[in-house]
Amino acid sequence: MASYSSKPAVINKPVDEVYERISNIGAYQQKLDSLPAEVREKIGDVRFEDDAIVITAAPVGEIRFAVKERVSPSRVTLAAEQSPVPLNLTVNLEPESESSTKATSVIDVEIPAMLKPMIGGKMQEAADKFGELITTFFA
Repeated sequence: MASYSSKPAVINKPVDEVYERISNIGAYQQKLDSLPAEVREKIGDVRFEDDAIVITAAPVGEIRFAVKERVSPSRVTLAAEQSPVPLNLTVNLEPESESSTKATSVIDVEIPAMLKPMIGGKMQEAADKFGELITTFFA
C-alpha cells in the first residue's frame, strides 16, 4: 500500500472543535456552495453528503468516500466505495496548542509498484488538494 500525505496545515481552532466540524461531513456542502467561484474551481468537482464525500476525477469518474472510522478527536477515515483499487482517505488531527490544531490528510492506496510512478503524482496532488480544502473551511 502506498501513502501520500498533504503538508501539515495549522488551523487556529482547538482540536475538539476541528474534529467536530470535520466529522460532520454533510454540513460542508452549504459551506462549499457559498465559496467564491475561483475558490470552488481550485477545489474541483466535489460534493458532500451526510456521511460521504463524492469526488469526480478524470479518467476514473465519480468516487464516493464513505466514513469508515471516527476516532475522537484525532482521526476521521473515509474509504472509497467505487474505486478500481482499495483507497482510504484519513484526516489526522493533533493539538498544536490549546487553541490550534495541526491537520494532515493521508491517502492510502493499493497500487502495483509498476503503476506507482504513473499515478503517484496524481495521488499526491489529491492529498494536497484535500488538505487545502480542509483549511479553506476554517478560514
